[in-house]
Amino acid sequence: MTSLTHPGIERVATALAAAGHGGAVRLLPDACRTAAEAAAAIGCAVDQIAKSIIFRAASGQAVLVVTSGGNRVVEQKVVDALGQPVGKADAGFVRETTGFAIGGVAPVAHVQPPIVFIDQDLRQFDEIWAAAGHPHAVFPLTFDDLRRLTGGAIIAVC
Repeated sequence: MTSLTHPGIERVATALAAAGHGGAVRLLPDACRTAAEAAAAIGCAVDQIAKSIIFRAASGQAVLVVTSGGNRVVEQKVVDALGQPVGKADAGFVRETTGFAIGGVAPVAHVQPPIVFIDQDLRQFDEIWAAAGHPHAVFPLTFDDLRRLTGGAIIAVC
């Protein structure tokens, strides 16, 4: 297990505090690199996990899609919303643009601000959980919090 002093976790906690978000970062005993692992560790439904998926736009900019943990993003839906092609982002691109490793990508506190899309399916939950800068760390939030914190556009992703 890691500690709250990890740089990625500190960056997320600082961003949340600056935005007035009261949800505290929670450390999990094991790394949770998938929505299913995170849901099991937290004790919530897989769909309550806000998965952060990074795509690379044709322009070179990072595109963050925050989707419900049980959903699979249809790339064409992102292309339609963005108005330009996107491709899969490799681990190096994810680390370079977000500052986080895959499995710990938070929806906030990215090194380079991404274009953000939010899965409309997350709206149905009173509480959702997102990665907090490390595969061992998560934080709770609401759909409205997610919109406010990221400024993301709401779309159907699947």
